[in-house]
Amino acid sequence: MKKLITLLLAVVMSFTCLGLVACGGSAVKVKAIDIRLTDEEYAFVIKKGNTALQADFNEYLAGIKADGTFDAIVAKYFEGKGDPVGYEITTGAVTNTAENFVVATNCPFEPFEYVGVDGKAYGVDMEIAAGYASAKGLNLVIKNIDFDAIFTDVDTDKSDIGMAGITINEKRLENYDFTDKYYQASQKIIVKSDCTDFDNCQTVEDVENVIKALTGKKIGYQTGTTGNWYVAGDEFWGYDGFSNVEAKGYKTAQLAVTDLINGNIYAVVVDEAPAEALVKSFNK
Repeated sequence: MKKLITLLLAVVMSFTCLGLVACGGSAVKVKAIDIRLTDEEYAFVIKKGNTALQADFNEYLAGIKADGTFDAIVAKYFEGKGDPVGYEITTGAVTNTAENFVVATNCPFEPFEYVGVDGKAYGVDMEIAAGYASAKGLNLVIKNIDFDAIFTDVDTDKSDIGMAGITINEKRLENYDFTDKYYQASQKIIVKSDCTDFDNCQTVEDVENVIKALTGKKIGYQTGTTGNWYVAGDEFWGYDGFSNVEAKGYKTAQLAVTDLINGNIYAVVVDEAPAEALVKSFNK
């Protein structure tokens, strides 16, 4: 009898290892619904009235787009063509002197900015920042802070520029200046791989109709981002939001997807490129 009980326990444990919590990792996978929910433009944020930096950085951006450097950086992080370069993240107080180029960012937001296993900052934005600093003979200083804090940091001269996959909109333009746009972005929704609710969706309206029909569900996003306003609603951004679901904010999109996998929320809305990176990372 003891042997039989032991055998039955072993079988149960084996099936447990194939279920929601797998031996050595989670068996729950996620997917991004391949429909672009919004149409946005990324740019780098600078203090209102800092026209000198704005003009100088725009000139640099135009130069690297013309000579192929920008395309090479994008190919490196989107297509794996080349070796990523990491840069030190400051952990102490920063004196914003004329010799420094201080960048405020928010990791993780791969492929635009993320922290590597060596503790350094990588990504499209970071390599653009490093290239500008090098071209101007400045010391690159990278600060990894909360997304919302980036704007305050720039506004109070604690950082020269904010680089974190930041979307331009009229509300932000009232209080900050931006460089020229450098990337066309959108929002996508991430769900568990076994979710079939969006299988027949062909358009944004189809996706939104599915969301509007939900009851008792929570949808996550990174606080202060477009995903936040898309889910919760914001008149300045032109998003009605979804009053039938509970909007839940997280410090990072990575934390939101972790909560999705743990079964605490229904879906996550996040920028397209990070969505694809997150799906790839969590599905390893």
